[in-house]
Amino acid sequence: MKTITAALAALLLSTAASFAAEAWKEAEVNGTKIYTDANGMTLYTYDKDEKGKTNCYDKCATNWPPLKAKAGAKADDEWSVVDRTDGTKMWAYDGKPVYTFIKDKKAGDVTGDGVAGVWHVVKAD
Repeated sequence: MKTITAALAALLLSTAASFAAEAWKEAEVNGTKIYTDANGMTLYTYDKDEKGKTNCYDKCATNWPPLKAKAGAKADDEWSVVDRTDGTKMWAYDGKPVYTFIKDKKAGDVTGDGVAGVWHVVKAD
């Protein structure tokens, strides 16, 4: 019975980790390692957000779509899940919510970096 319980626990942990692994990945753009969503679209942070809280809604969220977290998603190292006021969840890196940019048209585009002085590419360590 202990073996079955241990195997089940391992399966559940790997499933939770796979939710996270499917949400983002590392990429290299212009010699810099960055994080992207699962489709290779660059992820950004917003200076007006607070640690663990998004302040990007309405038109902001239309232009900067949040990286949505699936139901049951769990924190993974420096990645965490942030609750949005609309009841959805999104991913955060080092406590800062992350977004894609509507004007990035293909994987590797970084046109959002520096927009209005408050949007920044999420760089991988």
